[in-house]
Amino acid sequence: MGLNIYTDKDANPALLKGKKVAVIGYGSQGHAHAQNLRDSGIEVCVGLRKTSPSCEKARAAGLDVRETAEAAAWADIVMMLVPDEMGSEIYEGEVKPGLKKGDYLAFGHGFNFHFKKIVPPADVNVFMVAPKGPGHLVRSEYQGGRGVPCLIAVGQDPSGNTKDVALAYASAIGGGRAAVIETSFREETETDLFGEQSVLCGGLTELIRAGYETLVEAGYSPEMAYFECLHEVKLIVDLIYEGGIANMRYSISNTAEYGDMTRGKRIIGPEARAAMKEILKEIQTGKFADEWMTEYRCGSPHFRELRKEGEHHPIEEVGAKLRGLMPWMQSRRLVDKSRN
Repeated sequence: MGLNIYTDKDANPALLKGKKVAVIGYGSQGHAHAQNLRDSGIEVCVGLRKTSPSCEKARAAGLDVRETAEAAAWADIVMMLVPDEMGSEIYEGEVKPGLKKGDYLAFGHGFNFHFKKIVPPADVNVFMVAPKGPGHLVRSEYQGGRGVPCLIAVGQDPSGNTKDVALAYASAIGGGRAAVIETSFREETETDLFGEQSVLCGGLTELIRAGYETLVEAGYSPEMAYFECLHEVKLIVDLIYEGGIANMRYSISNTAEYGDMTRGKRIIGPEARAAMKEILKEIQTGKFADEWMTEYRCGSPHFRELRKEGEHHPIEEVGAKLRGLMPWMQSRRLVDKSRN
C-alpha cells in the first residue's frame, strides 16, 4: 500500500493564520514545535505547570508561557507533547476542561489516543504530527533552512478539514521542507514502539553492550572495545542514513562487507526474529502499554532501577573518558540540558 507524501507546496499556511496554538510540554519535541511555530509566524504559547523547571527555559527563548489549563482554554489547537505516561493525567485534569467544540487536539505520538488512554469528545478534531527525529534535530534543521520528515494522521474530523490543518502544522514546524507522510494513529504508534524496542534503542544498546562485554571478557582493553562496538556505530549509521545499507557496504572494506553478510545472520538469527515477533504482538494487543502505565502509576520502581543500572555500566565510564579526549564532539552537540 502506497502512502500519500506531501511537501510545503501542498500545505495551506492560511489555515493556521488567526488560530492560537498551545504546545503542552517543553521537552525535546515541545521546545522545537513551539519555537518553529513562532518563527513561522504562528501565535503560540507553551503550557506548563507553574512549578516546572522548563518555564524558565521557555521564557528565555522568548515564548509566552501559561499554566497548562489556561493555555488549553486559550488555544484553538492544543498539541500534547508531554511524556506518554503523564498524558492521560494532564489531559483529564488540565486540558479536557478547556476544550471547545471545533477545537483541534493534536499529538506528537499516537500512544495515548491509539490505546484509548485519552478519549476526546466527539466534537473535537484530533490529529497527529510526528517528526521522525528528536526535537533537537527538528529545531536545528529548521534553523538551517531544512526540515525533518513528519508523519501526519487524523483521528477525528468533525470539522472536515483536520487533515489540511495537520499538513499546515507539519509545514510550519519544517516537515514540509522534507516530506510529510500520511499514516494512521495505529500504524505510527505500533511501528514506532516496535522500532524503539527491537532495533533503535533496545536492540542497538543491547547489541553494543553485548559486543563490548564479549571483547573485555576475552581480555581486550575496554578502550578498544568501546571504539569498535560503540564509537564507530555513528560512522556506520551515517552511511546507512545517507544512502541505505547498500551505500554503507559500498564504503566499507571488502573484508568488513564479507563479514557483515556472512556473520550478521548468526547474531540476528531465528531466536532474535522470534523475539521481535513476540514484542510486536505485545505492542499490538496493548500489553506493553498497560504494563508501562502500571509501572508509572506504581512510582516507576523497576524503570528507575533499570535506568540506574544502565548509567553505571562500565561502557559509560570508559566512554566519558574517551569523549573527553575529543572536545570537538562537544561543540557539535544537539542537546544542551540548560537550554533544551
